[in-house]
Amino acid sequence: MIGLSWNLFGFAITWLASLFLCSSIIEKSLQSHHGVFQLEPRPYAKALGARAKTDRVDATLLARMIAQEHSGLRAYRPPTAQQRQVDRLIRRRAKIVRLKNALKLTMANLEGCTSEVNAVVRQLEALLAKLDATMAAVAAQSPPHQHAQQRVETIVGVGPLVGMSLTNTLKRVRFRNADAFVAFTGLAPRAKDSGQKSGRRRLSKRGPAELRRLLFNAAMAAVKTKVWKPIYDSYRIQGGRSTAILVIIARKIARAAWSIHRYQTTFNPARLTRGLT
Repeated sequence: MIGLSWNLFGFAITWLASLFLCSSIIEKSLQSHHGVFQLEPRPYAKALGARAKTDRVDATLLARMIAQEHSGLRAYRPPTAQQRQVDRLIRRRAKIVRLKNALKLTMANLEGCTSEVNAVVRQLEALLAKLDATMAAVAAQSPPHQHAQQRVETIVGVGPLVGMSLTNTLKRVRFRNADAFVAFTGLAPRAKDSGQKSGRRRLSKRGPAELRRLLFNAAMAAVKTKVWKPIYDSYRIQGGRSTAILVIIARKIARAAWSIHRYQTTFNPARLTRGLT
């Protein structure tokens, strides 16, 4: 990952012009943008069939990307101190949850250690509760964040943790539409077609893994409610598998969260079941 500051475009132009003949195109592209952009040349290099990995090759790829893709670049927005703190707390909480589950599985059916294991589990649960309280306190420091989170939490199945993660992401990144947000979460199916062949769709699993996990957990909780259960049952009648249906519902939750955040509304269950009646 390479970060390129357009405020230093003069230096970039001088450096790149010494390597390439397309300096006039680069200069025009750089001068038409402001801010900081993050460019990742290696996937671009793979698509072009580049085999070598050197500074000169990367510089060539950067110049080519700027010349060809400058109109589609979006400025990188670094997280605020609050957003960075919330992200860090969510990741650490996820780590503790994994440790607790691993401990319970490892020590299951082991005689003579039940009381000690239970004591450790209770301590981990107390630590999780403390982290939840800390995240709630951080969110309370920003009334706009708190109000946005409360609107997202009107989605049936979305609790405080999922709501905070969704709100933190939506406030930081300005997604063009709901499809862009779903793609960011890695829950969008990736097409693999060629000619008349239609390949199997698989999840891209790109983007923040913890947000993807939280959305899936929210879907598991949602299908137990009277709002989402008819949707789950309708897909089951069509022959859908349970995991695939949960992914579909997780995508619907993500779309609803984007819409609520974008238009500052609340969750409307009638829009979900409109097509089922």
